[in-house]
Order: sequence, then C-alpha cells, then structure tokens
Amino acid sequence: MGSDSQGSPPVSDRSQPRGKQDRCAIAIMAKAPHAGRVKTRLSPFLTPDEARDLGCCFLRDMTDNLALAAHEAAIDPHIAFAPVGSEPAFATIVAPGTGFVLADGSHPAPPEVDGFGRCLFQAAYALHDAGYGAIGLLNSDSPTLPTSLLVRASQLAAGHPDRVVLGPSTDGGYYLIVMGAPHADLFRAIDWSTDRVAAQTRTRAEQAGLELVDLDVWYDVDDPPSLRRLMAELDGPGGRQNGHVPYAAPSTAGWVRDNRIADRFAPAVRV
Repeated sequence: MGSDSQGSPPVSDRSQPRGKQDRCAIAIMAKAPHAGRVKTRLSPFLTPDEARDLGCCFLRDMTDNLALAAHEAAIDPHIAFAPVGSEPAFATIVAPGTGFVLADGSHPAPPEVDGFGRCLFQAAYALHDAGYGAIGLLNSDSPTLPTSLLVRASQLAAGHPDRVVLGPSTDGGYYLIVMGAPHADLFRAIDWSTDRVAAQTRTRAEQAGLELVDLDVWYDVDDPPSLRRLMAELDGPGGRQNGHVPYAAPSTAGWVRDNRIADRFAPAVRV
C-alpha cells in the first residue's frame, strides 16, 4: 500500500463512504503488535511478550472508548497503522467497525516534516482526503483517557477548519490533536519524543495563524512509573479527575490483575 498517483495515501477501509464533512475521524497511531516492537520502554520491567500483550489491551480499550464516544459525537474510529500490510495483526484486537489508514511515513511530506511527524501528516492527509471535516490523531498509550475528552475535542473542531484542539500530556507531549485540515506546519521542525513537543506545536500553530484550544492534561503509559500510576487509577475508588471520569479500561485492568503486575513493584513504592 502506498501513495496514489495524485500524491494522496489511500484509506485502507474502502467501506468508509466519502464526503463526511460533518464527521470527525479519530485515528490511534499504532505499530503492529509484535513482541519487541511495542511498549519497549517498559522493558525489562515487562518481557517483550508481556509488553506486546499489554499494548494489545491498550488498543482494545482505546478503540472501545472511541466507539463509546461515537455514540455521543460524530466520530469515526480508525487505526493509523504501520508497517504496510499489517492490518491483519489488529483484526482480533480492535473494536468492531474500526477503520484503518496507513501511517508508515512513506507519503511525501513538506520540508522539515520528519520522523514521527511524517506518520502523523500521512494519517491526517489520508483522512482529510477521504472527506472528513475534522481529523484527530490519538496516541496508543492512554487506556483510561476520559471519553468526555474525545467527545469534547471533536465538538470543538467541528466546523472550524483553522482551529487546532490539543490534548497535552503530563510528559510535555500530547495525547490527541484534532484539526480541520492536515496543516503541515503543525508537524514541522518538532523534536519528537521530547518534553518540547506540545510547546513547539503551539508555536507552530501560532506561526501559521491557527486558533489553538487546549484540552485538559492527561498522561501516557510508556514506562514503569506511568504504569504504576495507571494501576493506582484502575485500583482506586474511581470518581472524577479534573472534572472527567476516567475510562474503566476493562481489558487493561484484567490483564494487569491476572498477571499480578503489582507484585513486581517493591513494597516501598507500591500504591
């Protein structure tokens, strides 16, 4: 799968009708779930197989969460996947009705759109080319992200092609970005995988004359400390955080419990 003759990457789920100007496509940026390729920063705390299995639970919960949000807002869930041809690896993981779009960085991108930015731009371009009026790109590391934030982001972006909705992460990146068009400037000259990503994205939006709206901060799960935070949230009494109810993430909660992951933390730091 690659770019077509007009320079637009194809959307792999051809059952999706075109002309969805009143809908928001939200795509989770995800690598094929193979051991040793996903959630690598959790090693050696988790084995490669365990990291893969946890990543699969994240994807199931996050696609189920998107499907839930789609009952409240005009959202179409997708996986923005890599590498090419890996859609079958997701088949038994993601929620039914999830679409697929290639995001392996192979599509031509403007100057200074490098690294992970090429994958983000490719996914945004393809979904815009499919006719969506708003495009969201979501991380694959926030299984308890409140459904209300997904709904709010899509509503804020609807009908505003020059508005950018940003969901900042506690680590300085962002868990979600929603836009009315694939503005290449948002992915230009960004220091990916650093604590400067969200700040640089805000600067690029301002330089491009785009309106930027921030959502409430949430967190990614990509290392043992953030996994411990997730477990505390899953085991806690529930309730709102910053006015939002975290998603229950049942697949993730069940896997963590069944594999006794809490026992691996030293008693002095357990929660």
